[in-house]
Parts: sequence; structure tokens; C-alpha cells
Amino acid sequence: MDRTYLRALLEGLLVTFLWSTSYVLTKIGLRALPPLTFAAYRYIIASGVLLAIALTRSRGRSITVKADLPKLFLLGVAGYSVAQGLQCVGLLHLPAVTVTFLLNFTPVMVLLFGMVFLQEFPSPFQVAGMALALIGAYLFFLVPLSGAELTGVTATLLSGLGWAAYMVLSRQILRKEEFKPLNMTALSMFFGAITLFVWALLAERPVEIFLQEWAILLWLSLVNTALAFVLWNHALEQMKAFQLSVLQNTMLIQIGILAWIFLAEELTAAKVIAMLMVFAGVLTVQTAKPKPS
Repeated sequence: MDRTYLRALLEGLLVTFLWSTSYVLTKIGLRALPPLTFAAYRYIIASGVLLAIALTRSRGRSITVKADLPKLFLLGVAGYSVAQGLQCVGLLHLPAVTVTFLLNFTPVMVLLFGMVFLQEFPSPFQVAGMALALIGAYLFFLVPLSGAELTGVTATLLSGLGWAAYMVLSRQILRKEEFKPLNMTALSMFFGAITLFVWALLAERPVEIFLQEWAILLWLSLVNTALAFVLWNHALEQMKAFQLSVLQNTMLIQIGILAWIFLAEELTAAKVIAMLMVFAGVLTVQTAKPKPS
């Protein structure tokens, strides 16, 4: 494992931790704010910060080219309007650990999309590792999801589909060396935030935002979104889409522990064993020698 890949791996793990804390903070924020409004404010603030930084660093030069704009718009809709907006809807209706479980199947979508559109294929050991991670995710929930609200389940699965499309399209764009992760993140997030804001205006009523909600929104916007997405897309330059995506399975462990501590969601010995299976599967995917592109 070379230093460049190791750095990308550590960046990805840091981002998964930040995003794990997002689940807890979002659950708290959704007690006062509607889900789409909450997500829209978060990504408008974050995209504004990233655009300001990108424009400052470009020193008057264009930060994109016209040919990339349609892809960047599609990226924004898939990765932010659909993936993040519907994830908030899922968190409104389901426990944090249930949403995480459903999103653990996103790497399978990323793998399939990556094989078709990126020609990036896993080795047999990596397939086995991914399967182990998915089995662990399945065993994490010994109680069927029949009691979960259909709206939450549907929204979360569509969120995963949007994120899979974002991962593969991001990887495709980033393989062009002239397009930087910061510029791609800032522009796509801006398009997604605007679309999300319009969606929130049409679907939800305006509400008053209090000090606690502003504090949560600012932290999520600046640290868990602006910083985290740049780090994530920087890691995506060095790692195959399915390799980075499967790192998100470790969030099952992180969110399980955080939800147990801060949201009083149950964490049993059986779930801990399932968490370890997920970790072992992710570790296999990351350490096994990938199939040549």
C-alpha cells in the first residue's frame, strides 16, 4: 500500500467519521426543522463557502468549462438533491441505525455502475470482502423492517441510488486531470443546493430557526460538508469508486455507537458481532490487491 493510497484511505475514514456524527446532529436538528429545508440550508451555506474559496484560488480564471456544466448539474442533483435530501427524509421517519443499514447496500450499486461506466472491476477477494460486509450489515438487524415506515425506507433507498450515481460520475470527471476536486465539489454542490432549496419551498412550510439549529447547521455546513466533501473527492482521485464507497460501511459501526450514546438507540452483543463482520469485510476490500483496470 503506497503513501498516496494510504493518505486517500485515511482521508476517506476521517470523512466517514464526520458523516457518522452528521446522522446524530441531523436527528437532533430534525426535531425542529423539516427535512428538505434542513438539507437545503446546510448545502447552500457549504456551497457558498466552497465557491468563495474556489474563486479566490482561481485568481480570476474560470473554475470550469462549458462542456462540464451539464455533468456538474447532474452531479449536484444526484449527490445533493436526491442523495442528501432524501437521506434527511429517511432520518425523519427511521432510526439512524436503520437508515445506515439500508445505505450499506449502496456500494453494490456503485460496483455495478462502476463496472458499466468506468470499467473498474473488483478482484475475487474484494468481492468476498464486500459480501462479508453486506452479510454483517444484514445480521445487524435481526428484527425485520416491517414496522418501519414505507416512506422512510423508500426515501433512503432512493438516496442510496442517487449517491451511487454521484460516486461514479465524480470518478469519471476526476479522471480528467485538469478538473480539481475543490472546483467540482463547489460547483456541483451549488447546483444541488439550489435545486434542493426550490424543492423545499414547494414541499414544506417556512419555519423559524433557533440558536441550537443554527449551531448544528453551521457545523454540518462548514466541517461535515464543505471540508468533508473536498476530502472525499480528493480521495476519489486515488481510489476506485467501489473501494471508497465500501468505506462508508464502517459508518454502521460508528453510527451504532454514536446513536447508542447520544440517541439511546439499542446496541446489543449480536449487533456488535455484526459490526465486526462489516469491519472485516471493509478491511478485506481495502487490503486485497485490486483487479487491474
